[in-house]
Amino acid sequence: MTGYNDNPEATAAAIDDDGWLHTGDLGRMDARGYVKITGRVKEMIIRGGENLFPAEIENAMLEHDAVAEVAVVGVPDEKWGEQVACFMRPCSEDRPEAAALKSFIRERLSPQKTPAFWIYVDDWPLTGSGKIQKFKLREAFERGDYASSLL
Repeated sequence: MTGYNDNPEATAAAIDDDGWLHTGDLGRMDARGYVKITGRVKEMIIRGGENLFPAEIENAMLEHDAVAEVAVVGVPDEKWGEQVACFMRPCSEDRPEAAALKSFIRERLSPQKTPAFWIYVDDWPLTGSGKIQKFKLREAFERGDYASSLL
C-alpha cells in the first residue's frame, strides 16, 4: 500500500520512515513460517504492567455452554491501570452467577486473565459490517450504563 486516499495523517501513522506498514495486528509465526493473527494492539489490556489479549479470554469463555457471544475489554482501574470486563450474550435464560463463571475461567486461564467484571447484555453496539464496537462497551461501562447488569 502506498497510503490512504487523501489522508496523509493516517498514512504517516501507518507507514514508518522505512516503508513498513503497521497494521495494528498481533500475531505469531510458527516453525513453518505461517503467521496466525491473534488480536489487535488497540484491544490489548494492560493490567498491572502485564499485556492481556482479549481474544484469548473470549475464546475460553465461548467454551461455556451458556455463552452465545462474548466481548472482553479493558476498563479503567486506579490500582491496576485496567481491569478485564467480560460482556456476554447468553444462549438462553440460564445465566450462571459470577462465582461459577470465575471458576470456569480459572480452569482455563491464569488469575490475572480472570475478568473482574461480568456483564450480561441483550444486544451489542455493532458496526455496519456487524462487528462488536468494543470502544462503545468501554465508554458505556465508564458512564455506569451497565451498573445494574454487573454480576
